Amino acid sequence: MQRLEGKTVIVTGGGGGIGGATCRRFAAEGARVAVLDLSIEAAGKVVAEIRTAGGTAEAIRCDITHRADVDAAVAATEAKLGPIDLLVNNAGWDVFRPFTKTEPGQWERLIAINLIGALHMHHAVLPGMVQRKAGRIVNIASDAARVGSSGEAVYAACKGGLVSFSKTIAREHARHGITVNVVCPGPTDTALFAEYKEGAGNPEKLMEAFQRSIPLGRIGQPDDLPGAILFFASDDASFITGQVLSVSGGLTMAG
Repeated sequence: MQRLEGKTVIVTGGGGGIGGATCRRFAAEGARVAVLDLSIEAAGKVVAEIRTAGGTAEAIRCDITHRADVDAAVAATEAKLGPIDLLVNNAGWDVFRPFTKTEPGQWERLIAINLIGALHMHHAVLPGMVQRKAGRIVNIASDAARVGSSGEAVYAACKGGLVSFSKTIAREHARHGITVNVVCPGPTDTALFAEYKEGAGNPEKLMEAFQRSIPLGRIGQPDDLPGAILFFASDDASFITGQVLSVSGGLTMAG
């Protein structure tokens, strides 16, 4: 039996590297997947791949920084796929430069996408989960939240806030049968990481440094993440909440 058979899941940033890999894996496990993304074209591509493989998915454009967009996306998901059982907050964005060389406008956008957007999603989805007394939420943070990361000060602050928020929501809603857990990717080969490498000025040297510092000897691939996310979303993790798991090849080994 597929582990998510009959479940409806929302994945934000579902048209990207980690998000797309997660959507495809969840669909393969029987979930009905709402692929939310700012780019309807990127979301549509993932949906087409899922449907070709025999899965069920819908592409829904959503700017998570705007509450009206979030409410409309949640309503569309429920109308097309049914009540939401699982939420994966994956959408993110970063600026790679020293903090003193950033601008307040960049801080505002970073906070809006990486923190406020996730708050919007929780606020829109949790009431239905509470009413049904069941639900799984998996928030995608970053190892930058756990140990810091040069050139990512505001991003790290947002992801650290998401970790703390997740633990608090896990406590508030445990009595409703809702679990909330966090997956922290390390350096992963996505479009965002490509921007990070270019911003560093010497991409080859940066890659060599990462490969030396990661015990498993390579940076992550998008397909390295869905297994951990799926675990937290499945009944195998029904007695786990408020926890944080790094998927980083051993780059960080937080207790």
